[in-house]
Amino acid sequence: MDNRKVAVTGIGAITPLGNSVSSTWQAMIDGVSGIGEITRFDTSDFKAKVDGEVKNFNPRDYFEKAELLRTDLFTQYAIAAADEAVKDSGITGNVDPERFAVYFGTGIGGISTFSTEMDKMMKRGPGRVSPYFVPMMIANMAAGMIAIRYQAKGPALPQVTACASGSNAIGEAVRLIRHGYADAVITGGTEAPITPIGVAGFVNMQALSSSTDPEAASLPFDKRRCGFVIAEGAAALVLEDYEKAVKRGAHIYALITGYGSTCDAYHMTAPAPDAEGGARAMRDALRESGYRSGEKIYINAHGTGTPINDSGETKAIKKALGEEDAYKAVISSTKSMTGHMLGAAGAIEAIASIKALETGIIPPTIHLEERDEDCDLDYTPLKARSFQADIAISNSLGFGGHNATLAFRRPE
Repeated sequence: MDNRKVAVTGIGAITPLGNSVSSTWQAMIDGVSGIGEITRFDTSDFKAKVDGEVKNFNPRDYFEKAELLRTDLFTQYAIAAADEAVKDSGITGNVDPERFAVYFGTGIGGISTFSTEMDKMMKRGPGRVSPYFVPMMIANMAAGMIAIRYQAKGPALPQVTACASGSNAIGEAVRLIRHGYADAVITGGTEAPITPIGVAGFVNMQALSSSTDPEAASLPFDKRRCGFVIAEGAAALVLEDYEKAVKRGAHIYALITGYGSTCDAYHMTAPAPDAEGGARAMRDALRESGYRSGEKIYINAHGTGTPINDSGETKAIKKALGEEDAYKAVISSTKSMTGHMLGAAGAIEAIASIKALETGIIPPTIHLEERDEDCDLDYTPLKARSFQADIAISNSLGFGGHNATLAFRRPE
């Protein structure tokens, strides 16, 4: 089979930091937090009080009114991010529709629609449930709606691996191009989980931060960390066969040179104590990328701010790189600014990794003030800094034991 190189030619984002890649990235390197008090519902009875909400999003910028009424918010975010990425790439008209695919991840799908329609049925009877309930709710609809909009007639699939969904979608899209099944793919992740039932579920499994202070809630790798901050949004990338992208004169942000995907096969929610699954995902991505010990590496960590995740990821990095190279690696968690966008997290963090390679600026882990002896690597505390990496990797670790790592290099 073919083993073609894969280029990133378009990027798009809707996040708690901004409704474009440029605004999101500027906020990241400025160390701005997108976390605030929950405004979507009354939190009086909730232990979680803060979240990462998308601000000033107008879906009418992307949808006609009739279409808008048939789409859940997670699909709206996906379409908005894809719109920016597709325009950025200039891919329209430059790919055979039957060689054009969509792989888009989500961890939860249309939970807002599910909540709304369930409430209608309980209060007003089954006859009042929307005929669009099922297509609005199901997890494949973001991929399907993107494919319809851009006439992508190749495979159009969701990826549902909890917090690894965005990264797995991108990685599987890489394999689709690499092995000759598509010439271009719109890929990424999306999530809109900030609903009473969504937040209550995460609260009751003791996953969310209980801090009432938005500036002391998302604390990756900090000794004070006590859970993640739920967030929403979407990020999209256009991937292309490298040779075809070069031929048409496309701007190439980066090459995706490696992908690792493993499972702990250990527990529904907890990572395996030996961190071997995460380490294997990193090793696989680095091996595919031709990584050599001593190369300058940036790692965009999964770094959720939960006690077990952050110490476990630290252990995984040491296992993957070896302790000497692990202590030389430059690492950060952009979730300190965005919160945890769940199924969209891997996609926005892939973009952050690409921008770090492109600009030579490493976004910080803000609020990292109290170091933890179990998290003793270089996590770029508080402020961005200059560092020109040779390679960047992005880690995503999801419930169910899913581990995914993407590796990037600058274009040749």
